[in-house]
Amino acid sequence: MDKISVTLTVFFEEPFWVGVIEQVTDGMLTVSKVTFGAEPKDYEVNGFLMENYYRFRFSPAVAAAVKAEKKNPKRAMREAHRQTDTTGIGTKSQQALKLQQEQMKTGRKERSREQKEAEKQRQFDLKQQKKKEKHRADNAPVSLLSGKFQFPILQEIL
Repeated sequence: MDKISVTLTVFFEEPFWVGVIEQVTDGMLTVSKVTFGAEPKDYEVNGFLMENYYRFRFSPAVAAAVKAEKKNPKRAMREAHRQTDTTGIGTKSQQALKLQQEQMKTGRKERSREQKEAEKQRQFDLKQQKKKEKHRADNAPVSLLSGKFQFPILQEIL
């Protein structure tokens, strides 16, 4: 049976409030990071998750251990309070976010390199075209009515 577990951790990271969404599906952990501006209220976070969950860009999956334990509700409440008191992201989450960041960085570098090469090629083609136009201007027929050459036959006609 497939089991999906989603955890949201909201903490203050200078100068903004940040939310980290950890999603565990079939033992694979994926993470997404959301930046809030000011400190979000509980109902704002809930509404934001409900409206925008499908838009989150999750990191590539990383193997994670899934714990299937039934706990006493009071113990679960205490653990939830402890988790809200601690700040930071779990190490697996950090690894997943780092992996996503590196993939985005390599993609950005690749696009930038392609754009630079395209610009170089465009500049080269432009220079070649200008060279050809200059060369053509040297071999182009001279206008018959220009002041450089005098043709006696044309002067009689005019």
